[in-house]
Amino acid sequence: MRLNLRRWYDFVETHDDKALSDMLADDVVFHSPVVHTPQEGKALTYMYLSAAGRVLGGEHFRYVGEYMSENGAVLEFVTEIDGVQIDGIDMITWNTDGQITEFKVMLRPLKAVNKVHDMMFQMLQQMQKAG
Repeated sequence: MRLNLRRWYDFVETHDDKALSDMLADDVVFHSPVVHTPQEGKALTYMYLSAAGRVLGGEHFRYVGEYMSENGAVLEFVTEIDGVQIDGIDMITWNTDGQITEFKVMLRPLKAVNKVHDMMFQMLQQMQKAG
């Protein structure tokens, strides 16, 4: 489990797109704090996590808590975007091959959710145009 978590932390630091792709199982499911339905599959999850890394992963981003289970982790984070303080958690589940099978993000407060929603929408549009 620690190796899986180390790989995730390395990605957060480097934003290595290949490393992210390698970590994701083909049938991974992503649960966004701003999209109603689960996003299923490697391509969609990759797109959302890559965009989230660009939106949330700035200079203020840091993990402040770590809670482990047998096949997963809950990682508490804080960051700030345009003066908006954001508290959140990443809930990650891995399979026996060490690939991420489920990724769920939760954010607070509402002002932060709205800010991230707007910024994610813009980032996803930029990524699709560059695509």
